[in-house]
Amino acid sequence: THWKHGGIVGVFGYGGGVIGRYCDQPTAFPGVAHFHTMRVAQPGAKFYTTAYLRQLCDLWDRRGSGITNMHGSTGDIIFLGTTTPQLEEIFWELTHNIGQDLGGSGSNLRTPADCIGQARCEYACYDTQDLCYTLTQEYQDDFIARVPTVQVQINVAQGCWLIAVEF
Repeated sequence: THWKHGGIVGVFGYGGGVIGRYCDQPTAFPGVAHFHTMRVAQPGAKFYTTAYLRQLCDLWDRRGSGITNMHGSTGDIIFLGTTTPQLEEIFWELTHNIGQDLGGSGSNLRTPADCIGQARCEYACYDTQDLCYTLTQEYQDDFIARVPTVQVQINVAQGCWLIAVEF
């Protein structure tokens, strides 16, 4: 089937995280008339538990196609294939039941990522996870203007880390 890009399909009160995909022959292929992609922000330092992964997979089996891509080009968890009526439901469950947010798409804050830092690196001297969280909370707002990329250089015993946060 042929796809036409549906632009960024938003959920109420949120500026991105959903890439709209519509089939250009919906009557011939009703199962994929809508096949939106959702980006889900990865947890800090990409720490996963089996319980967390199970929650994500259960949600996606219930409300989407069940097809995922872990850490696509944006670093997000990618949920492939859902319909427009499911978008608000998925967003609600992610944010209220799982405590997770959508990832970036469009002009909002895109997905910041951090290294594992102090959790596993004995030479880490800066809390990268806290920095990532703080920057995300500060700039993740649809009404804040775009700012250029911020780069923070952090010296550690074994060299230098560069953290780039793209807005």
